[in-house]
Amino acid sequence: MNCSLIICTYNWPEALDLVLTSALNQSVKPDEIIIADDGSNDLTSKLINTYSSKSDIPITHSWQDDDGCRIPKSRNKAIAKSNFDYIVMIDGDTVIHKDFIKDHLKYSKKGVYIQGSRVLLQEKITRFALRSNIFKPPSFFNKNLKNRLNILRFPILTYLMSFLKSQNIKRIRGCNFSVYKEDIIKVNGFNEEIPFWGREDSEFVQRLFNIGLKKQHLKFSGIQYHLFHKERSHNDVNDKILENTISNNLTRCSIGIDSYL
Repeated sequence: MNCSLIICTYNWPEALDLVLTSALNQSVKPDEIIIADDGSNDLTSKLINTYSSKSDIPITHSWQDDDGCRIPKSRNKAIAKSNFDYIVMIDGDTVIHKDFIKDHLKYSKKGVYIQGSRVLLQEKITRFALRSNIFKPPSFFNKNLKNRLNILRFPILTYLMSFLKSQNIKRIRGCNFSVYKEDIIKVNGFNEEIPFWGREDSEFVQRLFNIGLKKQHLKFSGIQYHLFHKERSHNDVNDKILENTISNNLTRCSIGIDSYL
């Protein structure tokens, strides 16, 4: 099946460099890569141009002005530019396992939102990878990890443990998911009325749940390695928007992807 890999980024070209390398070395390659860029400077553009010139996979730079955190808009514009039916989305600080795309496509199904697994790399291992510009998947026993079990890839266990589908809003991660583009369009994509970082992914998925989709969390597959950075806290305004979507069973946002289709 054809798919578009969308990578969200903002002014961290050193991390994006590692992520793009992992994306181009997949066992099953995406049919295109779109960089959803929320206003990075020229260093990111130069990096993307370098990769575009040597890649057999089309790479599109979807850029917008730097006007504060506008992640929903950046994602919507990138999705609108995609040419394929299935969307796989990651962040520009998440290096992906060589079978990442393969795993997402294996479990892709209409009416299902796929959530992959995330390993949290700590500062020491992240610093080494960025300094050397080389990333090697760490050992299970490496002390510089969180979510250690997520580093293990066992397709048989994935098959046995990931068959259950739910509509649980907990642990939604916009940095590692896949879903059919037509389902994204049904709910009008990400909500651009969310003004700050955080909850934009949960609010989006809640609207998918409200039209009947279910979540399938891949255990021991769909693995990504999240480079260390200081965590941000979400804003109460975003919480209220999410609560409103839940309490009123909203299925579409007012300002979304339809502006770019």
